[in-house]
Amino acid sequence: MSAPDPSPEAIGIRKDRRVRDAFAVAGGGASGPENARLRHETHVAMLGETLQLAKYSAITHAAVALALAYMFWDIAPHGYMAGLATAVTLLCAATLAAARHYRGTFREAATELAVHRGFVVCRLLAFGLGLSWATMPAVLLPSMDNAHRVVAVAVCAGLIANAYVVGPIFAVALLLAGPVVIGAFVGLMGCEAPVGGDIAVLLSVYAAFVFFSARRMCGLSYQRLLDRAVVQEQSETIGLLLKDFEEGTSDWLWETDAAGRLRNSPPRFAALLGRDAEDLRDFNVLAVLREFAAEDATRGDIEAVVAAVGARLPFRDLIVSLRTTEGTRWWTLNGKPAFDRQGSFVGYRGVGSDVTASRAAQARITFLAGHDALTGLPNRTNFQEALEDVCREIRSSERRSALFYLDLDGFKAVNDTSGHLAGDRLLKEVAARLLAVCGSHGVFRLGGDEFAVLARDVGRAEAEALASQTVAELRRPFRIDEALLEIGVSVGIAYVPDDAIDPSSLLVRADLALYGAKADGKDCWRSFDPALEEKVQRHRQLDVDMRAALPADEMELHYQPLVDMRSGRVTGFEALLRWNRPGQGWVSPGEVIPVAEATGFIVEIGRWALRRACTDALAWDGLRVAVNISSIHVRMPGFHEEVAAVLRETGLRPDLLEIEITESVLLDHGAEVLENLNRLRARGVRIALDDFGTGYSSLSYLTEFPFDKVKVDRSFVCDLQGRPEKVVVVEAIARMARALSMNVTVEGVETRQQLDVLREKRCDDAQGFLYSPARPASEVLALIERIEEAARPPRTGGEVPGLQTSVARPGLSLLRAS
Repeated sequence: MSAPDPSPEAIGIRKDRRVRDAFAVAGGGASGPENARLRHETHVAMLGETLQLAKYSAITHAAVALALAYMFWDIAPHGYMAGLATAVTLLCAATLAAARHYRGTFREAATELAVHRGFVVCRLLAFGLGLSWATMPAVLLPSMDNAHRVVAVAVCAGLIANAYVVGPIFAVALLLAGPVVIGAFVGLMGCEAPVGGDIAVLLSVYAAFVFFSARRMCGLSYQRLLDRAVVQEQSETIGLLLKDFEEGTSDWLWETDAAGRLRNSPPRFAALLGRDAEDLRDFNVLAVLREFAAEDATRGDIEAVVAAVGARLPFRDLIVSLRTTEGTRWWTLNGKPAFDRQGSFVGYRGVGSDVTASRAAQARITFLAGHDALTGLPNRTNFQEALEDVCREIRSSERRSALFYLDLDGFKAVNDTSGHLAGDRLLKEVAARLLAVCGSHGVFRLGGDEFAVLARDVGRAEAEALASQTVAELRRPFRIDEALLEIGVSVGIAYVPDDAIDPSSLLVRADLALYGAKADGKDCWRSFDPALEEKVQRHRQLDVDMRAALPADEMELHYQPLVDMRSGRVTGFEALLRWNRPGQGWVSPGEVIPVAEATGFIVEIGRWALRRACTDALAWDGLRVAVNISSIHVRMPGFHEEVAAVLRETGLRPDLLEIEITESVLLDHGAEVLENLNRLRARGVRIALDDFGTGYSSLSYLTEFPFDKVKVDRSFVCDLQGRPEKVVVVEAIARMARALSMNVTVEGVETRQQLDVLREKRCDDAQGFLYSPARPASEVLALIERIEEAARPPRTGGEVPGLQTSVARPGLSLLRAS
């Protein structure tokens, strides 16, 4: 049961709008149980203050009553004076007993019932005293002379003024002083005029002032006590939150006294330092920081804390590392000086925030910015900085260094066959071996399967020995799970300052040396050779010139005949690219084609050659034309549409066009390759597999896609008579092709003896200098007539007319657009 608001002071407060608004603000807008609890706490405080003042008030009232009895004993009725003194004294004794009783009750539990009863008792005691004192002016004033009346009126005034000091409960003040005022009016009515009337008027004014002032003071007292209850509640809430904060977080709140001694120490923080919280209390905070400091790197910040505390200045975000039972922990310290109301320094207050995790994360981010996440080796960014340092040092000293550029051989095959997880583990093992061999130098992973080593202060002999050791070490098999994986490494070496003294040039030359190692068969090392750079520059110039030559009609197609071995009739021609470079003559095919494929310009050349060959073939009276197409071009999704467009533009029948591709087209091909080939076959275009028997030949190609023709590479023909095993291979290819309904064309036929063997092995067509080298389109018709004339039976014995019995090779090699 909740206690009702004490009246009439609660009524007065509710009528006071400003006090009511203040209460609402102090309560934070709370309502319901929270308001009731705050009101209860306020009532407890009001009652406590009233009972505290009641001791002094009771003693004063008893003393005044006894003094009046003594002073008026001879002039007032003895019975009345004795009764007044007795009544007041007993009520004062009851007041003292009630104050003692309720102080004990409040120490145990200030229940709502106890508070309600306390208010009732206070009112009754105040009303009893007020009634007792009210009899004094009513009885004594009419019967006394003016001198004694002055004393009685003074006592009345003092009793009325007692409303100010009885406490914050306005009802108590009203019940105590109100009866005295009424009694004074009754007594003054019995006095002679005009004294009684004049004093009554003054008494009215005085009493009204006292009552209104007392009411205001009680309202202010109520608000003060309510604010104190709110502040206390908020302090308790803050205390609980701070306690939860300290218990549930790695941060810690610290506080010192004016001498710098710790005033509180969270148990968790003390445990981290291997101390009891109580033992750590009263330690100087600066001494703690210095004693447990973990790294020299943070001692500067510790001294900054010491300097700030010495100057009584605030500080923020100073980082310290401390040795703890959980290893090194990092904190950022914030603190500011505290002062009391008089401006005296009382210590420091601050927060220590544990940033160990964020610092570790930042360190990890910093590490990853300069290191490879897979192998842990420094990455390309770190490599670039180290390379710049080496080149900068060379300019100011005579030291020698070497840059190794490494590329793994066969790593792609491991990824494809064993999977990327095995590939990642292999890269880790490679990094470990590189560190074992070159650990005294800088080892870097540049990306993919590319690595680099910066060998400082080494001569050529030492660098070459290190490169040989690296190649040998990485050649040894790697055990990944149950598999033994074998790879190799190609190494290009460039020296500082012999080959270059700036990073970019050094990188280029190491890369050129790596290219040389790859060209020499891989799994080896090569040093930079100026001839490599000259070759690259020539290739660049070739690329520029060929891009200008194609639209300028400097390139042309020559045609080499394909001849039926049995009938001797021409069945078609293969289109071969020719480039007579102005001022420099014919360009070697082995030089031009790799450059065109490396730059992608081979696609433009292929488009041009396809259109030109189809146009020229229209004049050949139904003979086929074969065009070599680059693997890059065939892999393009729209290739079959390009061929169809050319056939439409030129009007050539699809069956008169033969597209020659190499086995490289089918290596790692995508769906677009088979789609292009199938769509071309569906249009009637023939597909031939060129250079069969070399490179990565696989019979699976012939089953995956049914070719119209296979072309046996010239390498099987050049010494056919002296190598019986080559004859066996050619015969096997011919039998397989016949079984798969494919035509067999043999390249590089140069003698009648080769032709006789091939004819015996039932090959179909021959191509080579025996019949003719490639000739311009303007000579094709005459060439057809000459070859077919030579195939007719001779009228007399001797050599077959029209066939070349001895072959003089021209200086120009055949150049194919593939």
